[in-house]
Amino acid sequence: MGGTNHTAVTEFIFLGFPGTPSLQHMLFMMFLTVYLLSLVANTLIIVIVLMDPTLQTPMYIFLGNLSFLEIWYTTTTVPKLLATLLSKAVTISVASCITQYYFFFSMGATECILLAMMAYDRYVAICNPLRYSLLMSLQICLRCSAGSWIGGFIAPLPPTILITHLSFCGPQKINHFFCDSDPIFKLSCSDTFLVEAVGYTCTSVVIFNSFLLTMSSYSNIVVTIIRLSSREARKKTFSTCASHLTVVTIYYGTIIFTYVRPPSKYNFTIGKMVSVFYCVITPLVNPLIYTLRNKDVKNAFRKFLQQKRFLLFRNRQEF
Repeated sequence: MGGTNHTAVTEFIFLGFPGTPSLQHMLFMMFLTVYLLSLVANTLIIVIVLMDPTLQTPMYIFLGNLSFLEIWYTTTTVPKLLATLLSKAVTISVASCITQYYFFFSMGATECILLAMMAYDRYVAICNPLRYSLLMSLQICLRCSAGSWIGGFIAPLPPTILITHLSFCGPQKINHFFCDSDPIFKLSCSDTFLVEAVGYTCTSVVIFNSFLLTMSSYSNIVVTIIRLSSREARKKTFSTCASHLTVVTIYYGTIIFTYVRPPSKYNFTIGKMVSVFYCVITPLVNPLIYTLRNKDVKNAFRKFLQQKRFLLFRNRQEF
């Protein structure tokens, strides 16, 4: 930077959400409640999918993967968000900040790919039901699930590696509650053009490719549903994928709004508000949508509760 002396920054300070102490305490209780409910709801889905033999199918294996992902996705950012609401100065080292950046975008990329795989699963089940067991066998499902995780963790590697070579020399304050891309770039005293271009390209490729595969799958599903002669058959068929379509709409709507746009258009206040939606709220909304709209999951949940009640009753009798 033209020979100017700079002091290297070793840690950042999260600004979080400004406001009065009473407002921040209210937000803390609200976000904490949503976070805990999200952990419980997603853990329940994982347990139910693992314990109920009737749910050992590709559709619910993907759902179990999504719930496992949501637990870590929200855990990557929410604890720091809660800390910023209780303390005036929440710090994070530069290395930890880059690590959080990597895991946050890895989880986000994995979710994009996983949602695309779930859409493809519904496409095969509805449009090619006779070939479903061949095109989406348990082995293929497990490979798709593993591929989603591997692809998701590879995608953010190039920008993350470039970020490790950036210099940070002040100011230290991150105008966010976690280490998102634009707030990090704003704090660097290095030329960030390359890392921004690579990050934008990687993000756009993952989002658009998975979004196009998802929309292509649902376009074919809609055409197939329209061709069904029975109104009852159309209603039943659409209900099998309505929950997934709802999740896709919510998730892609928020991340496209946030990340698929030129860096110069970034607004920190709006960015933080939208981030709360997909970091805190969406991981809770997803399991609720799947359980409330899915008869198989609701039946499995009732069976799970009945088994627990029976075991509790038997233990009391033995005692």
